[in-house]
Amino acid sequence: MKKEECYFLGKITRRHGLHGNVFLKLDTDQPEMYNKLDTIFVDINGLLVPFFVAKQAWSKGETLIISFKNSTEALVDQVVGKDVYLPLSGLPKLTGNKFYYHEVVGFEIREEDGKSCGIIESINDQTGQHYFVLTLAGKQIVIPIIREWILELNREEKFLKMSLPEGLMDVFLVPSKKDE
Repeated sequence: MKKEECYFLGKITRRHGLHGNVFLKLDTDQPEMYNKLDTIFVDINGLLVPFFVAKQAWSKGETLIISFKNSTEALVDQVVGKDVYLPLSGLPKLTGNKFYYHEVVGFEIREEDGKSCGIIESINDQTGQHYFVLTLAGKQIVIPIIREWILELNREEKFLKMSLPEGLMDVFLVPSKKDE
C-alpha cells in the first residue's frame, strides 16, 4: 500500500495495559465511522505496514484501544508513536459541497466573480478555526474554512468557488520568507 493511496487516520500514542493493547488517537470529526476496523496501516520507517485488529474498544472521545492479532511486546514497541493510515478506497464518496480535506489539496479557490485566490497547498486543522493555505503569485494566503462561504465545489475542474468577505485576501496575506 502506497501513502498516496491512503489517508491519515491518527497516531498510536502509547501502550494500554500489559496485554499488547495500544491507544489510537483518531484525527477525525466523525469517529463513529471507525467502529469496526479490520486492518490498519502503520507508517514504519516510511513504509505502510498492515496490522490486523483483533479487538477494539472506545476509550475517551476520539481514542480507541486496539489489540492486534498475534501481538507481541516487540510489535507494540514498534508501533507506539507511529502514524496510522487507511486506504482512500474505504471512504464513502461525498457529493455536493462536502469534501474531505485531503481531496481538495491542489484545487484552486475562486471568488464569486471567478477571480483566482490561489491553489490550496495544505490545510491546517490543528487550530480551532481550520483554514486553507494557498499560494498566489509567490505569496502565501490563508482562508478560513467556513462552510457557508463555499458556493461550489467542482471536482472535475478542481476548484472551490467561495463567497469571501471584501478585504479578506488582504488581511490574510502572509509574507513569504523572502519578504521578511
